Formats: sequence, structure tokens, C-alpha cells
Amino acid sequence: MRADAARNLDAVLQTGARLLAQDPATSMASIASEAGVDRRTVYRRFTSREALLSAVYAAKLDASEAALDAARLTEAPVEVALHRYAESIIPVSRRWPLDIRTMMKQDPHAEGRAEQQRSRLAAFMRRAADEGLIRQDVPDGWPSALLGGLLDSMAHVFVEIEPGPAADLVVASFLRGVGQS
Repeated sequence: MRADAARNLDAVLQTGARLLAQDPATSMASIASEAGVDRRTVYRRFTSREALLSAVYAAKLDASEAALDAARLTEAPVEVALHRYAESIIPVSRRWPLDIRTMMKQDPHAEGRAEQQRSRLAAFMRRAADEGLIRQDVPDGWPSALLGGLLDSMAHVFVEIEPGPAADLVVASFLRGVGQS
């Protein structure tokens, strides 16, 4: 793919992710206009909004997979792996702001990939519990849900905080809470 075509594709995917997250009914023409490309460029690459949405989902899942891989969840010490994951996934969530739950309802292939990623995180949470870094007496899935909420808030509410310091705060809050000790 030519460099300009790759840039255009990236612009369409990122713009599509942002606009569709804000308004799921956003038109292809609006996405093209906001991305700074001709509408025909978008339609040449994507035959429908659903095809564009599937491509956005695939891009988000690819980036999420890379964040999981970079964290080294099975090899690195738990706190190090958790920080690596947070620092990597926050920019992914900011770049691809579509809600994963919506994605899973609309795209069966995306659902399978997302489930594999959730399984990797669940295994990591079990490892963290086994090593005594998180409590074992909480409902199954609670640590993952809590971490997801912290990461989502950091990615979309506290956007002014850079990924490194954001990860510091997420990890400290997740492992030690926010109370005075």
C-alpha cells in the first residue's frame, strides 16, 4: 500500500472510531469529510458502514492484542506486567474509543477475539491472586471489572494525564486503593 493510501486508511479508521463512538448513526460521508478524504475513497475501501465498523473493530483488537503481548502477563512480575498493560492499553482506548461490548454484539469475529483477550486477562488476574497481590475472597470477575473501569476512566475522563503517570495511578489504585494507609 502506498504511504498516502496507508495514511488515508488510518485517518478513516481513527475518525470512524471517534465519530461512531460519539454517534453510532454517523454517515460514511461525515466520516470521510472529517477524515479529510473523498467519500469515494471510503466507499472504494469499505462497501458499507458495517464493513468500516468491522475494520475499526479489527484495528482496536489488533492494538489491544499488541498491548497484551507487550505486557508479558505470564512472564513479568505481576506489578510490572500490570503497569505495562495499563500504559499500553490507555492509548489504545483513547485512539479506538468504541465500546468493546457494542463491538461484540455487532461482529461475531470480533466477539471471539475479544473473548480470547478477556481470557488472557482473567488468567493474569488469577496469577495476581495466587501470588497474593489481589484478594481471592471477591466475586469471580470483580478484579477484571474493577481494572477495566479504572482503565476506561483514565482513557476517557482523565485524558490530560499522559499514559505513564496514568498507569502509575491505575496500578496504585487497583493494588492499594485510594484510602490513607
